[in-house]
Amino acid sequence: MTAAKSPEACQTMTDVRAGVDQVDRELVALLVRRFGYMNAAARIKTDRGTVRDEARKLQVLDNVAREAAAAGLSPERMRAVWNELVEQSIAHEAAEWDHIRADR
Repeated sequence: MTAAKSPEACQTMTDVRAGVDQVDRELVALLVRRFGYMNAAARIKTDRGTVRDEARKLQVLDNVAREAAAAGLSPERMRAVWNELVEQSIAHEAAEWDHIRADR
């Protein structure tokens, strides 16, 4: 597989789509890694009630908004994207927490 062109080098929608597809593959790999940390959290936390941590969620969203603004992206849009990511991460962690303890 050849590397996708940079956005600036794209001349056709085929080029653009190839680049987006490559970025999506990279994002999935990063999400696998992120969800691995959710698995670790589920293993480490002894109380299911600590799976949802609103203070930590707010910290993550604030961090992302700050990083987005520094990169020239909409902090509000990135906050919305990450809000969904964090909610899905919490759901994954809760399911993993239950799964680990069901096997005991």
